[in-house]
Amino acid sequence: MKHLLFMNLGTGEIIIIALVILLLFGAKRLPELAKSIGKSVKSFKSGMNEVEKEIMDDSKDSSEKE
Repeated sequence: MKHLLFMNLGTGEIIIIALVILLLFGAKRLPELAKSIGKSVKSFKSGMNEVEKEIMDDSKDSSEKE
């Protein structure tokens, strides 16, 4: 699934997109933006793991009751 995002993009297109992002946000804001995105991804993964754990615990409880 990771390859689907960049499947049809070549190196040139990725460089152009990176330059446009650099022009839009500026060099000073890019580290802040990257840090914010990293925290968001970490929080999302943590939430997904928590939900997965709850589902597994609930399925164990229901199988033990039967």
